[in-house]
Amino acid sequence: MLKPCIPVSLNNRMKLAMTGVPLNRSVWLLVACLALIFLGSVLIAPRDGYGQLNLNFDDIEINVLHVQGNVYMLVGAGGNITLQVGREGVLIVDSMYPELVDKVLSVIRELSDQPIRYLINTHVHPDHIGGNAILAQAGTNFAAGNVAGLIGDASDTAAIIAHENVLLRMSSQEAPPPFEAWPTDTFFNSSKEVYFNDEAVRVLHQPTAHTDGDSIVFFRRSDVISTGDLFVTTGYPYIDLARGGSIQGVIGALNRILELTVPADRQEGGTMVIPGHGRLCDEADVVEYRDMLTIIRDRIQYLVDQGMSLREVQNARPTLDYDGRYGAESGFWTTEQFVEAVYVGINQGG
Repeated sequence: MLKPCIPVSLNNRMKLAMTGVPLNRSVWLLVACLALIFLGSVLIAPRDGYGQLNLNFDDIEINVLHVQGNVYMLVGAGGNITLQVGREGVLIVDSMYPELVDKVLSVIRELSDQPIRYLINTHVHPDHIGGNAILAQAGTNFAAGNVAGLIGDASDTAAIIAHENVLLRMSSQEAPPPFEAWPTDTFFNSSKEVYFNDEAVRVLHQPTAHTDGDSIVFFRRSDVISTGDLFVTTGYPYIDLARGGSIQGVIGALNRILELTVPADRQEGGTMVIPGHGRLCDEADVVEYRDMLTIIRDRIQYLVDQGMSLREVQNARPTLDYDGRYGAESGFWTTEQFVEAVYVGINQGG
């Protein structure tokens, strides 16, 4: 069986890591177990997703890019926003921070004078749901089913769609967001579908990935996928162990995205992919990211199978050849934290 490719310097690091005072094997096992329990408790403490740094919202501009078809991409601070606009109204995927909602609404009104009908949340992190309450209250909803027009209270706000785990996570926080920000239309199975602006919009749940409530949103006619934080171009993925995330789930979600994407001529263009953070992408970018994570996962799995501790795995630097592109030594989510999350997840079977 082929062994995973490990950076060249691994053997020397392993030798250095294994030198020192000899200990009984049972003592080594006890120390390793205690360390794993401690690190798992640290990593399983809830955290809040990308972009949780001090920001001056007054200086942040909202930039808009027409992707293709009915779909636009809004970039500012926090998670990217996806917009679908048409004669029936506006559909929004994710909502950034509350401090940016007025700017987001201003951009939306430049693109469409129709009401906001739907707001879809890809997951529960604050930089993707922060603007929920204000954006939903700025919109109106259709009556149920195929009934034409608007009915009473049903029209007061736009519908907020999300997997039920988003609602469960949101409502169980010590300081939950306002009730008006909570999803009003949840689903518990693998998908939910909306036909809006002459286009099928599929919301596809991806279990135990970035969190346990992630969804991707596929605009079938426009041929655009909005991924949330299942796919980013700005760093290694944040695996939220406290909210049910796992490296296996992230890789599985990337494979699901690749099942939906079709490249155009010379493998460029075709289905466009809007990441949770970073630039607009196509299939080739997702393939590169999926392959990178698969290689790193296999390297860490191999080191775990050799009985190495977390510190030894980190010292081996299994991400070395990707750190220049995706690594970080400081900030919200560092390379060491990413390796910890993969290591703990593998040891927990995920």
